[in-house]
Amino acid sequence: MINCSEYKDKDIVKKVSSWNIDAFYCIAWRYSEKLLKYILRITNISYEEAEDLLQEVFIKVYKNINDYNSLLQFSSWIYRITHNITIDYYRKAKNKIKISLDTKDKEYINLIEIIDSWVNIESDIHNKELLKKIIFILNLLDIKYREILVLKFIEEKNYNEISDILKIPIWTVATLINRWKRQFKQKALENNLNLYL
Repeated sequence: MINCSEYKDKDIVKKVSSWNIDAFYCIAWRYSEKLLKYILRITNISYEEAEDLLQEVFIKVYKNINDYNSLLQFSSWIYRITHNITIDYYRKAKNKIKISLDTKDKEYINLIEIIDSWVNIESDIHNKELLKKIIFILNLLDIKYREILVLKFIEEKNYNEISDILKIPIWTVATLINRWKRQFKQKALENNLNLYL
Protein backbone atom coordinates (compact mmCIF):
# COMPACT_ATOMS: atom_id res chain seq x y z
CA MET A 1 0.00 0.00 0.00
CA ILE A 2 1.29 3.47 -0.91
CA ASN A 3 1.80 6.09 1.79
CA CYS A 4 -0.20 8.86 0.09
CA SER A 5 1.25 11.73 2.11
CA GLU A 6 4.77 10.95 0.86
CA TYR A 7 4.00 11.64 -2.80
CA LYS A 8 3.25 14.75 -4.82
CA ASP A 9 0.30 14.73 -7.20
CA LYS A 10 2.46 14.28 -10.29
CA ASP A 11 4.11 11.18 -8.80
CA ILE A 12 0.76 9.67 -7.89
CA VAL A 13 -0.60 10.40 -11.38
CA LYS A 14 2.34 8.53 -12.94
CA LYS A 15 1.53 5.52 -10.81
CA VAL A 16 -2.18 5.72 -11.64
CA SER A 17 -1.30 5.97 -15.34
CA SER A 18 0.30 2.55 -14.91
CA TRP A 19 -3.07 1.35 -13.52
CA ASN A 20 -1.83 1.22 -9.95
CA ILE A 21 -5.11 1.08 -8.02
CA ASP A 22 -3.43 1.97 -4.70
CA ALA A 23 -2.22 5.21 -6.26
CA PHE A 24 -5.76 6.00 -7.37
CA TYR A 25 -6.93 5.61 -3.78
CA CYS A 26 -4.36 8.29 -2.93
CA ILE A 27 -6.05 10.68 -5.35
CA ALA A 28 -9.42 9.92 -3.78
CA TRP A 29 -7.97 10.32 -0.27
CA ARG A 30 -6.39 13.65 -1.17
CA TYR A 31 -9.30 15.22 -3.08
CA SER A 32 -12.59 13.68 -1.88
CA GLU A 33 -13.32 16.14 0.90
CA LYS A 34 -12.20 19.22 -1.07
CA LEU A 35 -14.22 18.34 -4.15
CA LEU A 36 -17.30 17.36 -2.17
CA LYS A 37 -17.22 20.75 -0.41
CA TYR A 38 -16.77 22.49 -3.77
CA ILE A 39 -19.83 20.72 -5.23
CA LEU A 40 -21.91 21.56 -2.16
CA ARG A 41 -20.77 25.20 -2.17
CA ILE A 42 -21.94 25.95 -5.71
CA THR A 43 -25.17 23.93 -5.43
CA ASN A 44 -27.90 23.30 -2.92
CA ILE A 45 -28.22 19.61 -3.67
CA SER A 46 -28.32 17.04 -0.91
CA TYR A 47 -25.17 15.52 0.51
CA GLU A 48 -26.12 12.20 -1.11
CA GLU A 49 -26.54 13.82 -4.54
CA ALA A 50 -23.17 15.55 -4.14
CA GLU A 51 -21.58 12.20 -3.26
CA ASP A 52 -23.08 10.73 -6.44
CA LEU A 53 -21.54 13.55 -8.47
CA LEU A 54 -18.23 13.03 -6.72
CA GLN A 55 -18.32 9.35 -7.64
CA GLU A 56 -18.87 10.36 -11.28
CA VAL A 57 -15.85 12.65 -10.98
CA PHE A 58 -13.56 9.86 -9.78
CA ILE A 59 -14.81 7.45 -12.44
CA LYS A 60 -14.06 10.05 -15.10
CA VAL A 61 -10.65 10.82 -13.59
CA TYR A 62 -9.74 7.13 -13.57
CA LYS A 63 -10.89 6.59 -17.16
CA ASN A 64 -9.12 9.71 -18.45
CA ILE A 65 -5.96 9.79 -16.33
CA ASN A 66 -3.79 9.12 -19.38
CA ASP A 67 -5.22 12.25 -21.03
CA TYR A 68 -4.04 14.45 -18.16
CA ASN A 69 -1.80 17.23 -19.46
CA SER A 70 1.18 17.48 -17.10
CA LEU A 71 1.59 21.16 -18.05
CA LEU A 72 -1.50 21.82 -15.91
CA GLN A 73 -1.57 21.46 -12.17
CA PHE A 74 -3.30 18.20 -11.36
CA SER A 75 -5.56 20.01 -8.89
CA SER A 76 -6.78 22.30 -11.70
CA TRP A 77 -7.45 19.29 -13.94
CA ILE A 78 -9.50 17.43 -11.32
CA TYR A 79 -11.40 20.62 -10.38
CA ARG A 80 -12.19 21.13 -14.08
CA ILE A 81 -13.69 17.65 -14.28
CA THR A 82 -15.68 18.35 -11.11
CA HIS A 83 -16.81 21.69 -12.52
CA ASN A 84 -17.97 20.12 -15.79
CA ILE A 85 -19.90 17.31 -14.12
CA THR A 86 -21.52 19.74 -11.68
CA ILE A 87 -22.49 22.17 -14.46
CA ASP A 88 -23.97 19.32 -16.52
CA TYR A 89 -26.05 18.46 -13.47
CA TYR A 90 -26.96 22.14 -13.10
CA ARG A 91 -28.29 22.28 -16.65
CA LYS A 92 -30.53 19.29 -15.98
CA ALA A 93 -31.78 20.52 -12.59
CA LYS A 94 -31.49 24.27 -13.03
CA ASN A 95 -34.31 25.21 -10.70
CA LYS A 96 -32.68 23.63 -7.66
CA ILE A 97 -29.07 24.79 -7.95
CA LYS A 98 -28.22 27.48 -5.42
CA ILE A 99 -25.20 28.45 -3.46
CA SER A 100 -24.95 26.53 -0.24
CA LEU A 101 -22.61 27.87 2.40
CA ASP A 102 -22.47 26.57 5.93
CA THR A 103 -22.56 29.47 8.37
CA LYS A 104 -20.33 27.44 10.69
CA ASP A 105 -17.58 27.39 8.06
CA LYS A 106 -14.86 29.94 8.73
CA GLU A 107 -14.58 30.28 4.93
CA TYR A 108 -18.17 31.51 4.90
CA ILE A 109 -17.40 34.31 7.35
CA ASN A 110 -14.28 35.14 5.31
CA LEU A 111 -16.46 35.45 2.21
CA ILE A 112 -18.88 37.77 3.97
CA GLU A 113 -15.95 39.93 5.11
CA ILE A 114 -14.75 40.14 1.49
CA ILE A 115 -18.24 41.13 0.34
CA ASP A 116 -18.36 43.71 3.13
CA SER A 117 -15.07 45.25 1.97
CA TRP A 118 -16.45 45.62 -1.57
CA VAL A 119 -19.98 46.80 -0.97
CA ASN A 120 -19.62 48.50 2.41
CA ILE A 121 -22.29 46.55 4.25
CA GLU A 122 -21.33 48.51 7.38
CA SER A 123 -23.29 46.23 9.64
CA ASP A 124 -22.68 43.27 11.91
CA ILE A 125 -21.52 40.60 9.46
CA HIS A 126 -22.37 37.91 12.00
CA ASN A 127 -26.03 38.99 12.08
CA LYS A 128 -28.11 35.99 10.93
CA GLU A 129 -30.69 38.10 9.11
CA LEU A 130 -27.96 39.89 7.20
CA LEU A 131 -26.37 36.57 6.26
CA LYS A 132 -29.73 35.35 4.93
CA LYS A 133 -30.05 38.49 2.80
CA ILE A 134 -26.56 38.03 1.39
CA ILE A 135 -27.22 34.36 0.56
CA PHE A 136 -30.49 35.39 -1.09
CA ILE A 137 -28.63 37.86 -3.30
CA LEU A 138 -25.87 35.38 -4.11
CA ASN A 139 -28.52 32.90 -5.25
CA LEU A 140 -29.90 35.47 -7.69
CA LEU A 141 -26.55 35.68 -9.47
CA ASP A 142 -25.71 33.69 -12.59
CA ILE A 143 -23.88 30.45 -11.82
CA LYS A 144 -20.78 31.71 -13.68
CA TYR A 145 -20.41 34.40 -11.02
CA ARG A 146 -21.08 32.00 -8.16
CA GLU A 147 -18.41 29.62 -9.47
CA ILE A 148 -15.83 32.38 -9.65
CA LEU A 149 -16.80 33.49 -6.15
CA VAL A 150 -16.38 30.00 -4.70
CA LEU A 151 -13.15 29.21 -6.58
CA LYS A 152 -11.45 32.51 -5.79
CA PHE A 153 -12.59 33.31 -2.28
CA ILE A 154 -13.45 29.97 -0.70
CA GLU A 155 -11.32 27.44 -2.58
CA GLU A 156 -8.59 30.13 -2.71
CA LYS A 157 -7.55 29.34 -6.28
CA ASN A 158 -5.38 31.87 -8.09
CA TYR A 159 -6.30 33.39 -11.46
CA ASN A 160 -4.20 30.83 -13.39
CA GLU A 161 -5.89 27.91 -11.65
CA ILE A 162 -9.36 29.38 -12.20
CA SER A 163 -8.49 29.93 -15.86
CA ASP A 164 -7.45 26.27 -16.17
CA ILE A 165 -10.48 24.95 -14.28
CA LEU A 166 -13.08 26.98 -16.19
CA LYS A 167 -11.18 26.99 -19.51
CA ILE A 168 -11.36 30.75 -19.83
CA PRO A 169 -8.59 33.33 -20.35
CA ILE A 170 -7.03 34.85 -17.22
CA TRP A 171 -8.31 38.33 -18.11
CA THR A 172 -11.85 36.89 -18.23
CA VAL A 173 -11.46 35.74 -14.63
CA ALA A 174 -10.72 39.31 -13.54
CA THR A 175 -13.60 40.63 -15.67
CA LEU A 176 -16.06 38.15 -14.14
CA ILE A 177 -15.00 39.12 -10.61
CA ASN A 178 -15.64 42.80 -11.40
CA ARG A 179 -18.98 41.98 -13.02
CA TRP A 180 -19.87 39.88 -9.99
CA LYS A 181 -19.36 42.88 -7.72
CA ARG A 182 -21.58 45.03 -9.93
CA GLN A 183 -24.28 42.37 -10.25
CA PHE A 184 -24.30 41.80 -6.48
CA LYS A 185 -24.94 45.50 -5.86
CA GLN A 186 -27.56 45.69 -8.60
CA LYS A 187 -29.49 42.63 -7.33
CA ALA A 188 -29.43 43.97 -3.78
CA LEU A 189 -30.89 47.30 -4.94
CA GLU A 190 -33.49 45.64 -7.21
CA ASN A 191 -34.72 43.55 -4.30
CA ASN A 192 -34.87 46.47 -1.87
CA LEU A 193 -32.38 44.78 0.41
CA ASN A 194 -30.88 47.46 2.60
CA LEU A 195 -27.24 46.48 2.82
CA TYR A 196 -25.97 50.05 3.06
CA LEU A 197 -24.58 49.87 -0.48
